Amino acid sequence: MVNAVHLRFKATDRSYFAILKKEVHALAATAGFTPQKLGEIDIVVAEIVSNLAKYATDGELLVKLVEEDHQQGIELISIDSGPGITDIPRMMVDGHSTSNTLGHGLGSIKRLSNKFQIYSLKGWGTILHCAIFNKALPVHIKPKNIEIRSLIVPKPGETACGDGFYYKESKEHIKLFLGDGLGHGPHAQKAVQAAIDAFRICPDHSPLENLRFIHQEVKKTRGLVGTVVVFDRMEKKWSICGIGNILTKLQGVTFSKSYVAHNGIIGLNIPNTMKDQEVPYEKGQHLIMCSDGIKSRWDLLRYPNVLRYDLTVMAAAVLKDFARNNDDMSIAACKINI
Repeated sequence: MVNAVHLRFKATDRSYFAILKKEVHALAATAGFTPQKLGEIDIVVAEIVSNLAKYATDGELLVKLVEEDHQQGIELISIDSGPGITDIPRMMVDGHSTSNTLGHGLGSIKRLSNKFQIYSLKGWGTILHCAIFNKALPVHIKPKNIEIRSLIVPKPGETACGDGFYYKESKEHIKLFLGDGLGHGPHAQKAVQAAIDAFRICPDHSPLENLRFIHQEVKKTRGLVGTVVVFDRMEKKWSICGIGNILTKLQGVTFSKSYVAHNGIIGLNIPNTMKDQEVPYEKGQHLIMCSDGIKSRWDLLRYPNVLRYDLTVMAAAVLKDFARNNDDMSIAACKINI
């Protein structure tokens, strides 16, 4: 029941909160949560939207089902452009409030969540990221050396999303694909889903050959743009190839570089002169891909220490400041520590 697309709810009007809570509850119910867990999710959602109403400007809530360590869960991302939180540890203490309320909000959200992070900058706003699972996640587990996250939202007013992301892992490779169907709505969604289906079964290790395979498989759709990235675990290098306006950036400790995709439309016309771009792996690198629903002039340097958080927080920060809101929007990120 995991869906790659986040549901996006504006949380600026209290009269809409009852509908918002009901929709999140209905989504969570499809993931097999117990009645007790559903009640806890209801509390978390109520506390989040209450905080957004009291303190925030332009608040919104992103929600999707997730899976981790074979456990079904629900992810909640709160984004606002409020004054920010200057002392997060103090605000986590039960009983502390700046609005003459009981002050149990953030503390209760953290207690009821299996994952919980807050990123905030003074005068910029706050991102709260939490996830609740059917069962508690293992406590004593080795940190994962691969982190892959995506944040995909439809064009405002649409339910179908023409952006899509998929990745697959093997002992030798990590392969990632981000696609954007032409236009938006159901036909764009059909095109990107066909591309993901093709990418899923393509056996090639070259991004270029993956794109050629996808091109043949999606000719009956309206077409799309897309980028394939392959990380070779043995040779410790990235290979990148893209067609159309997907921005791909490698953010390293000592450099940040964007990679230019080839002109064309997958499924309609692709150039014969394409080639893979190869980049050696550097410890601490982050791969980030964005569709053109995100403005291209973002820079992670404006978000101090954001890469110390879950990559979902970074993606939410970029969405907050650079979403065009006139198209489907997607951000996918990968961090590898080997």
